[in-house]
Amino acid sequence: MPESGRPPAADAAAPAAEEAASNGRLAAADAAPVSGSGRGSARAVPAGEPSATPARKPSPRPQPVRQAEQPTSPEPPAIAATPPSSSVAQDVDHGAVDRPVSTSPVPRGGSGAVAGGSAFVGAPTGRRVRARLARFNAPWQTPQVAEVLEPLVATHRASHPKADVRLLQRAYDAAAHHHEGQYRKSGDLYITHPLAVAQILAQLGMDTTTLVAALLHDTIEDTAYTLESMRDDFGGEVALLVDGVTKLDKVKLGDAAKAETIRKMVVAMAKDPRVLVIKLADRLHNMRTLAFLPPAKQEQKARETLEILAPLAHRLGMNTIKWELEDLAFGTLYSKRYEEIARLVADHTPQRDSLLKDVTDRVNGDLRGAKIKAEVTGRPKHLYSIYQKMIVRGRDFTDIYDLIGMRILVDTVRDCYAALGVIHANWQPVPGRFKDYIAMPKFNMYQSLHTTVIGPTGKPVEMQIRTYAMHRTAEYGIAAHWKYKETKGATIVGPPAHIDEMAWLRQLLDWQREASDPSEFLDALRFDLSSQEAYVFTPKGDVIALPKGSTPVDFAYAVHTEVGHRCIGARVNGKLVPLESTLANGDVVEIFTSKSETAGPTQDWLGFVKSPRARTKIRQYFNKERREEAIEVGKEAIVRAMRKQGLPLQRMTTSEALTAIARDLHYPDVASLYAAVGENQVSAQSVVQRLVAGFGGEEGAVEDIAETALPTRAPRPRSQAQDPGVMVQGVTDVWIKLARCCTPVPGDDILGFVTRSGGVSVHRADCTNAEELKAQPERLVKVAWKPNAASTFLVAIQVEALDRHKLLADITQTLSEERVNILSATVTTTRDRVAVSRFSFEMADPKHLGHLLRAVRRVEGVYDAYRVTSGVGGSS
Repeated sequence: MPESGRPPAADAAAPAAEEAASNGRLAAADAAPVSGSGRGSARAVPAGEPSATPARKPSPRPQPVRQAEQPTSPEPPAIAATPPSSSVAQDVDHGAVDRPVSTSPVPRGGSGAVAGGSAFVGAPTGRRVRARLARFNAPWQTPQVAEVLEPLVATHRASHPKADVRLLQRAYDAAAHHHEGQYRKSGDLYITHPLAVAQILAQLGMDTTTLVAALLHDTIEDTAYTLESMRDDFGGEVALLVDGVTKLDKVKLGDAAKAETIRKMVVAMAKDPRVLVIKLADRLHNMRTLAFLPPAKQEQKARETLEILAPLAHRLGMNTIKWELEDLAFGTLYSKRYEEIARLVADHTPQRDSLLKDVTDRVNGDLRGAKIKAEVTGRPKHLYSIYQKMIVRGRDFTDIYDLIGMRILVDTVRDCYAALGVIHANWQPVPGRFKDYIAMPKFNMYQSLHTTVIGPTGKPVEMQIRTYAMHRTAEYGIAAHWKYKETKGATIVGPPAHIDEMAWLRQLLDWQREASDPSEFLDALRFDLSSQEAYVFTPKGDVIALPKGSTPVDFAYAVHTEVGHRCIGARVNGKLVPLESTLANGDVVEIFTSKSETAGPTQDWLGFVKSPRARTKIRQYFNKERREEAIEVGKEAIVRAMRKQGLPLQRMTTSEALTAIARDLHYPDVASLYAAVGENQVSAQSVVQRLVAGFGGEEGAVEDIAETALPTRAPRPRSQAQDPGVMVQGVTDVWIKLARCCTPVPGDDILGFVTRSGGVSVHRADCTNAEELKAQPERLVKVAWKPNAASTFLVAIQVEALDRHKLLADITQTLSEERVNILSATVTTTRDRVAVSRFSFEMADPKHLGHLLRAVRRVEGVYDAYRVTSGVGGSS
């Protein structure tokens, strides 16, 4: 054992860490895995397992190529696989963890036992060195911390010198205790996995709270430890993070049926992005150790990583994580292509390194001559990135790999622009290849100056110029905001105020609130993760970021929802363009809007808009329209049901009565109740039954049917209303009224019903209220039509036609030519452009009705016309 007292694995990992730091990306140097039980080098063995250390299967998947480029950027340090992480072997399938009946206890506290690394006991020399360092208050050393935690503590204190690492010890003790007896499928103790995840997060510079949550992130799901106990032991913030990660672990990211769960995941992530940061570190370690899973599970995890998690890392600006996740997933899914590109990289690297050194020396000389302090390094090429460019751009490997990438790091923003001037003064810039992401940062806070110049061999050289702070953000993204953040005397640190800069997270919250369908939200998320951005300007110079290929309609909705709804035209760079035209980077867009109250989007827009926001807003608009239509349909259905039973509309359909029914049926208001009826979620009859019950049953609710079953619009009095043309058997002096619920005419079978006022209401024998009437036989009387009666009769007809210009005018003209007196008319048009018209009019001779209906059917576009004999509608 080394005299320093550190585990041999840690010393072995140091060169790997240095190499990772030199090439600017996450290395996955796998140290030899050894598990320790706390005494000697023996490992606790599960029941039924041989005592020998289980043999490790070689990984069938090639590891990412670690391309060295000299010189490389020393800032920020790369994320290397540490001893705890390198000894872990697989992405554990939760629920499939071996739980032996009896095992050796997992060492905890300051015993010096190592979980997942080589077990060791500090030698006397090591203890003396640590004691002397403690007397000098060495910042990295804490007496209460177990040796297994020392690499983690050292990494964490490099970013947070004043961190209270006793929290890490407590968290490790709790995790080791609750994971005791659990093993990874590789045979390693399970505690090695949370240790590796915490180490990755420490290298990202995350705060102590996040590291504590990382150590505990699997305890809720895989052990008996409860969220309430964790909240008591470590506080609400740690419990909140662990709960969020636990819920993420249950999400099947590739399954569209889990869209609602993904929506909840995004909400939790937007509230505290550290949830996703922990999840990304968890997946990164599992991807490094994927070989112990079955091939099908490897492919599933790799595909989830490539389609969802790597793009999410990109959206959070965590490019260091993104690059390694992509390369690891690429190697699993497309192993042959991976190996081919890796071989090509190895073959071309010496020649490229020579050219890179020449360019680096010349740029350094130019900057020194201008007295600009800077570090010039080469940018590594990642295998998946090379593959994507070969596929998308259709270019040869040599065209992509020979394109030199340089990075220039300076102290201040002023130095960035000064360095740009020096580069352009000494190197020939390529027109149209300059981008200023300092003045206009990307969605994920990325800032840098990009330019392309002609190199010494005549080939392009891409250059990125940025400050060290910008570089940390470019590499670590949202995680960089926790780096070097200290709160004196505080143990729990919340998300920094810089999170407000992540407009994309706020946008996600807006989408999930506005998308009524979880699958719609999932589609929007998938599209947004995979899309590039174009930057356009308002006439006032404000920058609007849109997905590539967006249209003026997308721009209008990005400005404001109402601007989008009322958009009728656009002018781009001073020229009028169609709404479906594609916007390009740098376009200045002006939107023309309508002042009409009825202005709104059209369904056609959904065919060409690109942005999830525009698509969601347009769908939301039409959903609102459909809801309003459903409300009207629901109202009419309830009214028809009440008329059918002869119930008093005005007395029973009060706001109080309907509100009570809506509350009983768990709807927030009467409008929602109407909409539910209109969408057939609730039957109109059940609402009427509740109304009747609220008025003390039918006896309390029923009034005279003839007096209450009136149409919504009462027609004008008939010219000879005194003589309805009906006689009552055995009675001569009685008030007689034709019922409006079925509008009987001569020739119809009829019956009479004595009203409470002493009159007689005449109904058709097949009236929808007939059953109600016959239930009171004592009030029924015999009635008959008078022969040759000189009366006029109320008739209602319904006309159905394909909607067209002047349709109503043509129908009413036909009715007038048939010499009928129109009393009322209503017209509605359905979504499939079918016009439904209802006319009420007076006729002297009902026998003439057949001829009238045939005349109406001959009107262009009319495909049916029939007599309406009840509130529901029928034909005769």
